[in-house]
Amino acid sequence: MSSSNAESSAMQTPRSTDDAILDAAAELIVHLGVRRTQLAEIARRAGVSRPTVYRRWPDVKAVIGALLTREILATLDGVALDVRDRETVVERVVEVAVRLRDHPVLGALLHSADSDLLLEYVVERLGTSQRGLLEALRTGIEQGQAHGSIRAGEPVELAAMVLLIAQSTVQSHRMVASLLPEAAWRRELARALNGYLAP
Repeated sequence: MSSSNAESSAMQTPRSTDDAILDAAAELIVHLGVRRTQLAEIARRAGVSRPTVYRRWPDVKAVIGALLTREILATLDGVALDVRDRETVVERVVEVAVRLRDHPVLGALLHSADSDLLLEYVVERLGTSQRGLLEALRTGIEQGQAHGSIRAGEPVELAAMVLLIAQSTVQSHRMVASLLPEAAWRRELARALNGYLAP
């Protein structure tokens, strides 16, 4: 092997078994739907045995829950919410909302006959992904309060309401797409958030 090939191989980080399984589940959900996503097919597509999957997650529902957590938290990659002023915080929240809205796996779940599964993980319980989003929001809100551009209040409470506003906007965007084209959707979400957080 040439030195350049060796360097290229060293730079590529191999996927973990967990990521291979979750990637396989994501592909199946997007292309086949939730109902046709079976644990045996997840294992086959990931190149692992079924016992390997079972050692990590007891069933397909648990695999999908782990996948949702990974994908939702990944939307924060490269989007720093620890910024000083309210308008920048809101700008970043809108950016994350767009990423979630346009995410292929979340979209497939939200608009499938099995949307109840997504609602359970996103609406009915406060899971790891929501806690990660709340922590990022809390940090941004505290910075904005110190800057004087975000109103006083318990940062966690404000973060929770911002999450609810953004989350409901993401979940219902198709319903009002003809009334709120892309630019208007972004603008009005930002306006709602700025109005809520302004001193």
